[in-house]
Amino acid sequence: MTTPGDGDPVRLAFGSCRTSVPHDATHHLSHGVDALRTYALALADGETGPFDAAPDLLLLLGDQVYADATSEAMQEFIAARRDITEEPGEELADYEEYAHLYRLAWGEPALRWLWSWLPSLMIFDDHDVRDDWNTSAAWRAQMAATSWWHGRIVAALGSYWVHQHLGNLSPTERAADPLWRELQRRQDTDPSAEVDLTDALDAFAERADVEPASYRWSYTKDLGRSRLVVVDSRAARTLDPGERAMLDRAEQDWLDERLTGDVEHLLVATSLPFLLPMGLHRVEALSEAVAEGRFGRRAARAGEKVRQEIDLEHWAAFGKSFDAVVGMVTEVAEGRRGGAPASVLFLSGDVHFSYITEVHRESGSRILQLVCSPIRNPLPGALRAFAALGSHAARPLGTVLRLAGIAEPPWRWHGIAGPWFDNNLAVLEIADGRLRTEWLGGRVAGGPEDRPGLQVVANLELDVPPAGTAHLRPLAAVHPDGRQGLVARLRRRLTRRR
Repeated sequence: MTTPGDGDPVRLAFGSCRTSVPHDATHHLSHGVDALRTYALALADGETGPFDAAPDLLLLLGDQVYADATSEAMQEFIAARRDITEEPGEELADYEEYAHLYRLAWGEPALRWLWSWLPSLMIFDDHDVRDDWNTSAAWRAQMAATSWWHGRIVAALGSYWVHQHLGNLSPTERAADPLWRELQRRQDTDPSAEVDLTDALDAFAERADVEPASYRWSYTKDLGRSRLVVVDSRAARTLDPGERAMLDRAEQDWLDERLTGDVEHLLVATSLPFLLPMGLHRVEALSEAVAEGRFGRRAARAGEKVRQEIDLEHWAAFGKSFDAVVGMVTEVAEGRRGGAPASVLFLSGDVHFSYITEVHRESGSRILQLVCSPIRNPLPGALRAFAALGSHAARPLGTVLRLAGIAEPPWRWHGIAGPWFDNNLAVLEIADGRLRTEWLGGRVAGGPEDRPGLQVVANLELDVPPAGTAHLRPLAAVHPDGRQGLVARLRRRLTRRR
């Protein structure tokens, strides 16, 4: 992978949650315009997009494929090879079906062209495997009781290693990977034969599920003078009641060692937002207490049902892990782990709405979160009101937590912009002591349905002078109606607000 050198601008495109359905009027109505494909088409047509330059790197933060909510094309493939009325029905069952799902997701010409020259990094989220993957011990027990889960998780992790994770590894890391080394050994044994790695891949994936510490999906990349740390927030969980953790001990220790200073910016990517809007954070903290038995067994059973029903399983619902990471990042921001970076940025997706958040700090590193979700899978209208709960119900929920004896989070944070619900892809630029981000979507404006134009959905400009100097007010704008027009024809110049 080619990455920017010291002093060069860094441009990173990122987002999450992309369904693979046709690009026609019917599916634009149901799924919206595909932001990633629109961006690829614009670049192929010679547009530069934000900041008058193509990105250096694409980071996809989960739900690259949907194994549990399949398209008509995927269902046709499944029905041609097995009885779709038997479990797992229209969901994926094995590696061959996963391979076809990836072919549908990434086989179209615009994306093949994009990935032919743009380096990409990825991390899974739940729908790459199944909705609510590893939400709780109760969830895992429910899955283990089915006739199909074992085959599904083995196929999911094995195909993820092949189709996504290998691209995350540097040549040196890949050479040290045990499964890659086994592939090389088999190739060397008989260079003229096509290697069949099925048995080794299945055994590897089965062990990775049963013993998460046996393999690490998290990784780091240097981006010029900045560092990107990509955190697995799904497979490495501890789910035992009373010991719940987003990261098991080995994974938390690994993260602890890599969250250090002496970089210009520290980027922490996690599929699940670390900082939910405050009201939602408090809902999930309360949900964890209820489901873990704080208010009795009957309430715990109801709490577990609610937890799974409305996906209350973000960092806020793993309070010990949240507090541990807050402690690590605070030490980085205060210069106790090397020189404090100008900023610590959390990059996240998952929630099907986008927003910008900043932690209250007067000095030291700025701590922000940039969420970009979905690329193409809009949140149903009925759930958008629940997303708005994040700001409107924060104060009364804080009172509820205090009365229930549940500790408030060690940080306070506020929204800079959002939420907005457009399909979009974000592009972050780090250059000249400043961070700029634009969230881009697609719009069919009088042309063919399959050739949408690129438009700005939201943008952010933030001064990030050296840590220890005064924090300047960010300037952010959201344009959900698309009235700002096509990027190629209209560029908004933002003025710093001090």
